[in-house]
Amino acid sequence: MGKAILKRLKSSRMESAEMEAMLNLLIAADAVRLRMEKLCERHGVTQAQYNVLRILRGVHPNGHPRCEIIDRLVEHAPDVTRLVDRMEKNGLVERDRSAEDRRLSLTKITEKGLQLVATMEEDIKGFHGWFGARLSRPRCLALSRLCEKIYEADLGE
Repeated sequence: MGKAILKRLKSSRMESAEMEAMLNLLIAADAVRLRMEKLCERHGVTQAQYNVLRILRGVHPNGHPRCEIIDRLVEHAPDVTRLVDRMEKNGLVERDRSAEDRRLSLTKITEKGLQLVATMEEDIKGFHGWFGARLSRPRCLALSRLCEKIYEADLGE
């Protein structure tokens, strides 16, 4: 059993290797998420808002309907409509009706949103560097494959 998790949880033992692995994954994810949230907060956005901006930058100058944004989010967000509403109010995104289907609303990143993502780029690279300082490239790749094993079967649901 790992010593760090026992120290972190102030425990003397784990019930099983599976429990230890799951708890370690949750604790590590929380540590990474907290660092990312602080980074985003320095730029006046939430992690979820940054995620939406990153998604929309990838299809700029086009946009995505809300359902496509939801499918592409790294972490589940409970109310993407309100999230996009706040972003629109702050001038980071805009919504347009689709020319093909007037019922469909497309969300697009604005110039202000593009500038914000560009401004954050250096901090994001630093964040990746922080992560890479803890795990070598081969270990990062191995961790990625292990994580995929956990969620890949659920992708078809």
